[in-house]
Amino acid sequence: MYPTRGRSVGRTRHPPGTGYGTRLFQNGLPDLIPDPYAIQAGTYVQRMQMYALRCAAEENCLARSAYAPGIRDIDFRVLLRFPQKVKNQGTADFLPLKPRYQWDWHSCHQHYHSMDAFSNYDLLDMVSGRKVAEGHKASFCLEDTGCDPGIRRRYACTSHTQGLSPGCHDTYAANIDCQWIDITDVPPGNYILQVTVNPSFHVLESDFTNNVVRCEIIYTGVYVQTRGCRITRS
Repeated sequence: MYPTRGRSVGRTRHPPGTGYGTRLFQNGLPDLIPDPYAIQAGTYVQRMQMYALRCAAEENCLARSAYAPGIRDIDFRVLLRFPQKVKNQGTADFLPLKPRYQWDWHSCHQHYHSMDAFSNYDLLDMVSGRKVAEGHKASFCLEDTGCDPGIRRRYACTSHTQGLSPGCHDTYAANIDCQWIDITDVPPGNYILQVTVNPSFHVLESDFTNNVVRCEIIYTGVYVQTRGCRITRS
């Protein structure tokens, strides 16, 4: 599931931040790696009416056209849904950039979100590389969804403690709110789905070269074929 690759100490052109998370590392650094196989196996297209997307709309999870005057509750949006599974294979906890008192309470989803930029979701034109759509997932609630054998879960999506332990993964199912790219305005064609974790390098990691998954997407206007998902340098 997790390919072998060389390690580096970050990119000098993108210096890491000095926020809450980076001050607590004592014995090494975290190393996030998204699972390309989970994305490839779980990507699909869904049509949903606006009345069922009210909570997501409040969190700015839809494309700009969804907020135009005249949009009705019965109008449909087309969503490219996909799961995300991110493992910390480093030697220290991955902790939120913001301290706890700055976490955001999301009343629609009834939990605290501790990070604004844990992942970026982009759909790129396969030929030109131009961005044609992007995800608008407002923020993220970090937790140890599952761990390797012998490792105990220590973080949950609560108001008190959030993070990702070494040897554990955080999973966002494809059917949850905002785990999508709104492709209502995207014509059929060939695209690249790009998922980037810790995109702004605000939390220091031991390796930033394994933070991006790219998949080939063939969109027919009705359904998608997803293939070739792999870890790649951004």
